[in-house]
Amino acid sequence: MLLHGIGSGAASWVRQLEALGETRRVFAWDAPGYGVSTRVAAESPAALDYAKALGAWLDALAIDRCVLVGHSLGAIVASSFAANAPGCVAGLLLISPAAGYGAASKAVRESKRDARLTMLAELGQQGLARERSANMVSQHAGEAAREWVRWNMARIVPGGYAQATHLLANADLASDIARFRGRMAVAVGAEDAITPPNACERIAQAAHVSLHVIPRAGHAGYVESPAAYTALIDSFCQGIECQTKDGVMQ
Repeated sequence: MLLHGIGSGAASWVRQLEALGETRRVFAWDAPGYGVSTRVAAESPAALDYAKALGAWLDALAIDRCVLVGHSLGAIVASSFAANAPGCVAGLLLISPAAGYGAASKAVRESKRDARLTMLAELGQQGLARERSANMVSQHAGEAAREWVRWNMARIVPGGYAQATHLLANADLASDIARFRGRMAVAVGAEDAITPPNACERIAQAAHVSLHVIPRAGHAGYVESPAAYTALIDSFCQGIECQTKDGVMQ
């Protein structure tokens, strides 16, 4: 199950859906408030609100257990779901995870939230894509990848993005990670300017795993370097499958 970040959508995973779908059952969602997905009820939601929506989606698909791959804000949702429904999660792979500001002071949380909301109000989704999309990729990204990121960001729904901004301000990824005892991995692009390696190292430490750094990749690394990120996901899944076959994980 592939969960996108705040300025993205299910379509950002198209290369992984194609490649991994050859041998596995793979899904990517439009989070609540994205695409045509229904928004969560709370105007200032917590991670658990999105985790409950994810649980309902899995139930609708008749999926009892899965590997969760969360990118950026998607890592917050994935970790909350894993912490609250560990038996449903075979593994948790966090890519360029956003830590959230839930552990910060009220002033910091509100400042971070309001700055992003102001930017959305002033620029709109098209302007946001024009101004912010370049930060999502590294200097090595090709024009096709840059355009794909711009296009996907321009498709955000303002109301859903605003709710996700509140989620980011309210969330504390590290606290949910600490509650999950299953298989985890954390990865980041070496040139990620949004959730840089040093920030992701702290998340990896909280998860008690080594940080996997992918060279020549930015925040949306799975768009600009799809083969490397597909291999990362595939390797993580293979490790789980090998454990299951050996009887270590049931």
